[in-house]
Amino acid sequence: MRVKIKHKSHASAYLLIRFFIGLPKKLFPDRFKGWADDTIKHMGVHATTHIDAPWHYGPICENKKAKTVDEIPLEWCYGNGVVLNFSYKKDNDIITQKDIEEALISINHTIQKGDIVLIRTDRDAYIGTLEYPQKGTGMSREATLYLIQQGVKVMGIDQWGWDLPLLYQTQVAKSTQDPNKFWEGHLVGLDHEYCHMEQLVNLSSLPSTGFKVCVFPLKIKGASAAPARVVAIIE
Repeated sequence: MRVKIKHKSHASAYLLIRFFIGLPKKLFPDRFKGWADDTIKHMGVHATTHIDAPWHYGPICENKKAKTVDEIPLEWCYGNGVVLNFSYKKDNDIITQKDIEEALISINHTIQKGDIVLIRTDRDAYIGTLEYPQKGTGMSREATLYLIQQGVKVMGIDQWGWDLPLLYQTQVAKSTQDPNKFWEGHLVGLDHEYCHMEQLVNLSSLPSTGFKVCVFPLKIKGASAAPARVVAIIE
């Protein structure tokens, strides 16, 4: 999931301008040595802080073609932020609907339509380590569905994925022989239209409420997700 970027120096552009574009050296503007440039050589749309579109969960949602990331309404991506703190949860301990309800009571907040709910686990501390994908709690089907039913279209989490760690999910599915144990949070999106963000950071620096969240993804046509610069705005 690592992103590879090739940085191109001013000097490399100097050669391009001189010999390929054909601008003589004497016509270079004063102090201009060429432009810097960069190329993203490898980057999956799920490889950084990103937002998953309904298309990621499956091709059909609510009995129609699921939205790709370029089809997500921008009004979903800007709203009042709500942080629910589940940093006390142990690795592989799932977040239930009851947990969500109790967290809302603890901050004296009733979810409003259009709120952007951020699930704090503090597992962003592991970003860049080999442990990162295997660390964290995860949202249950019921907890995810509950937020959608309250009018939430966009939600997010500060760990590798929305659900329990993938390898742990697989172990549970095998040991219980239950096909409903794998990807249960994501798969709510087969029947209910919503988006979630993964690999957020710095939720511990935010208040529980009283701020705006801005989540504008790259508009990649037909994509299942896109990198996003997710910003909290505190007046």
